[in-house]
Amino acid sequence: MNKPSTLQNSLMLTPLIGATDSWVTALGLWLMFIVVISAFGVSMGALRSRVVPATHLLAGVLLAAALTSCAELAAQAWSLQGHRHLGIYAGLIALQCVVLEHTGFFQSAWRDRLRLCGVFGALLVGMGLLRELLGGSFHLAALAPGGFILLGLLIAAWQAWPRPTTPH
Repeated sequence: MNKPSTLQNSLMLTPLIGATDSWVTALGLWLMFIVVISAFGVSMGALRSRVVPATHLLAGVLLAAALTSCAELAAQAWSLQGHRHLGIYAGLIALQCVVLEHTGFFQSAWRDRLRLCGVFGALLVGMGLLRELLGGSFHLAALAPGGFILLGLLIAAWQAWPRPTTPH
């Protein structure tokens, strides 16, 4: 775990498995993720040059916590039942903001940022759809261990998929 992207990607596994019991919950978390990450990136971009480098981490933590709390309150006001399904996973967005700031994600190209958000959203909604479809036949698929098993099977299928070789 010495690469910063490994930490950033491993933190995304928790909501990927925990908040994908249905596609609606997964979509809600993805929308909240996009809103908070975007607002954090814009706000931290404005603050970065005005804050002493020694206090960047503190400013990032406070900003991420404030934005995530506001997003959770908005989700609670909009749909209390949907907010209950998100559980603690919405709060993990603040931690993800701080890690992304630390790894330099917000200084990278727009294309990289959009790709990360798009892949994360596709994985969230895809896992939610699969778990919801399989949950009718296999009750385990709707539970958290079923999410781990399904993700493991998807990763194994990805690794087993033949890829074209390029000549050297």
